Amino acid sequence: MREEIIVSGRNNYLIDPHLHIWHWQIPLYLFLGGMAAGILFFAAYFTLRGKEDKYHAATKIAPHIVPILLVIGLFALLLDLKHKLYFWRLYTTIRLESPMSWGAWVLMLVTPLSFIWSAIHIKEIFPKWDWKFDILKDIEAFLTKQKKAIAWVMGISSIILGVYTGILFSAFNARPLWNTSILGPLFLASGLSAGAAVIMLFSKKHKERNMFAKIDIGIIVVELFLIIHMFMGFLASTQVQINAAELFLGGPWTAPFWIFVVILGMIVPVILEVLELKKFKIPVVIPAGLVLFGSLMLRFLIASAGQERRWLY
Repeated sequence: MREEIIVSGRNNYLIDPHLHIWHWQIPLYLFLGGMAAGILFFAAYFTLRGKEDKYHAATKIAPHIVPILLVIGLFALLLDLKHKLYFWRLYTTIRLESPMSWGAWVLMLVTPLSFIWSAIHIKEIFPKWDWKFDILKDIEAFLTKQKKAIAWVMGISSIILGVYTGILFSAFNARPLWNTSILGPLFLASGLSAGAAVIMLFSKKHKERNMFAKIDIGIIVVELFLIIHMFMGFLASTQVQINAAELFLGGPWTAPFWIFVVILGMIVPVILEVLELKKFKIPVVIPAGLVLFGSLMLRFLIASAGQERRWLY
């Protein structure tokens, strides 16, 4: 791709004129991975707390979509790979300094765990389900007895997966907008918020929906704090990172980011969830849908805008 230097006052930075043609696969993969991590974390957490029956949708219903989310996300990632037939090389070595290596191995752990969790709760969706072979019944019985151990592994690995979705960007030091440690916890919080939104959509219990509305409000407050902290860090850093922050602070990505991510994806859902807690009748699909929309747009905008600034050498 051809690059050109744009001079604006005393600020020099590089812009790729073709950057508006960017791939959708990676943001979608990160969104689905973060949402899956959020759902699995809440399933594990409330199982370990012994509240499976109280939070039925969180522990037994919503996790059934996680294998689907992960398969779609991994397929999107595969589509983005230039050399698709060599993806297996990620599993021939472990490099602790490589986010891709961490992500590959964490997904190798989380994906089968999500299928196992779905299998031991499949009768919650299909009450008449019956395994055809005795060995499958024995395996199900064994895994059910080990549910607490599975929940521990699933909970820890889901947190790593949620953080990894942000670290994957921040590892690209050549991109100033991505070169921040805030992206890891920010994407983790966004994934947890998306997971809480999905659980609210699946829940039929008013108390459970209210509980996750409260959880979501708290997580969104954390997200807003992290976003503010991220921009404060950029503005107190080098000129090229100030230029990167200005993409969202008066630059071309200002309106999409603050309207789609912050206002529609965070502030409006918080207001609606507070109104719901105050006994106003708010269809759950509205705040939950807005949270999911904001979470998706966060990744698309960070992925796209991050390519518009790079360090000068």
